[in-house]
Amino acid sequence: MPKDSFDLIVIGSGPGGYVAAIKAAQLGLKVACVEKDKVVGGTCLNVGCIPSKALLQSSEYYHWLQHHAKQHGIECSSVHVDFGQMMKRKEEIIRGFNVGIEGLFKKNKVTFLQGIATFVDSHTVQITAGKTEMWEAKHFIIATGSKPTALPFLPFDETHILSSTGALALQKVPKKMIVVGAGIIGVELGSVYRRLGSEVVFLEFLDRICPTLDTAVSKALQKILEKQGLQFLLQTKVTEGKKENSGVTIQAEIQGKKETFRADHVLVAIGRSPYTSELGLERIGIQCTSKGCIPIDQNFRTHHPHILAIGDVVEGPMLAHKAEEEGIVAAELIAGHKASIQYMAIPSVVYTAPEVGAVGLSEEAAKAKGLSIKVAQFPLKANSRARCIGEDEGFVKIIAKADTLQILGIHILAPHAGELVAEGALAIQHQLTAYDIATTPHAHPTLSEAIKEAALMLTSKAIHM
Repeated sequence: MPKDSFDLIVIGSGPGGYVAAIKAAQLGLKVACVEKDKVVGGTCLNVGCIPSKALLQSSEYYHWLQHHAKQHGIECSSVHVDFGQMMKRKEEIIRGFNVGIEGLFKKNKVTFLQGIATFVDSHTVQITAGKTEMWEAKHFIIATGSKPTALPFLPFDETHILSSTGALALQKVPKKMIVVGAGIIGVELGSVYRRLGSEVVFLEFLDRICPTLDTAVSKALQKILEKQGLQFLLQTKVTEGKKENSGVTIQAEIQGKKETFRADHVLVAIGRSPYTSELGLERIGIQCTSKGCIPIDQNFRTHHPHILAIGDVVEGPMLAHKAEEEGIVAAELIAGHKASIQYMAIPSVVYTAPEVGAVGLSEEAAKAKGLSIKVAQFPLKANSRARCIGEDEGFVKIIAKADTLQILGIHILAPHAGELVAEGALAIQHQLTAYDIATTPHAHPTLSEAIKEAALMLTSKAIHM
């Protein structure tokens, strides 16, 4: 017999799950959140977004002291890396957020249930963690996230053949690392170890890095990263790989020619797959797509209207903040409120140095839709703040409708682009035009002025070009 019942059980405590649980509780529902691991926060907090950004920041400081401090008149004669302390700091940040989410659950009266949740029927889940308990709910939200995708001939062992999880838990900085896949996860983690002294070589199947980005941004980012010592071999197909005592050997084809690569570690960053195993979806008649996604309608409902799915287990970009937005809206819909998401306004960020912030349509995507557009691109070399901080590689690119100048996309290659892109998200969310940005005062000197100048290029003429 079921132990207890809830208005809502959320399966998964990542950004989508814990946010959905808290929001539903705030709306007056009796809520439980189930997590298969012993700590809350999911992939993003424990082995993804947060630890990677902690290491990116630490490695960026080290790189700056080595390569840029002198031009600022700062002499650093004996800078070295204490990798153990760097990893310790990362773990302390994670633990702090673990405790913070647990505190939010208690504050909002969300019941935390640790164990693997499996559907027994459409209103009952079995939760197993040593012992097994049955729990009922009127509604469910599946928010179990995703897992790294391995190469079939090169399974993860997390010591030599790494997923992003293993790459965030190395004991020492490798002499050489091969990264299979030059997408966002790959270039971020590759940047960490290159800054710390590793030789990093990327093997990418496609003809450019970070292929989801606007082409101009992708190509410019690659040039900047190559200056930093990252090596990219594009249009390269990895065909074989094996672990050896001294590391890993990779076989690849580059334009029909076979090449052999050896390294201490191989990071496989070719994508992620929805995590739906152990949920028992087949028992309740939910059939996943060929990509492993759970089919839903526009209100996140599966073919059982009381069972919703959000985040990485459904179609769309695998972004923590997308999952958060979906979690909030799903909770509101269950509570009887009207809510929706403007997906075009969800930004994407690459946390390299410089960063990339992108929101809306790329130039290629806008043209593919048959839209008549105007495009402006303002270089950071003409931005006073970028020159002052000594980081003036990059640009702001705006895509707008040709007739009304409504903003369709903003793409930023610049320091702090992840912060700057929020202006673009706001513009798209509220269907603003280039006129709206161009006539809005921006503080001087700031990097944000580059966004205003790009908007001015669409409406009249930029002042500083």
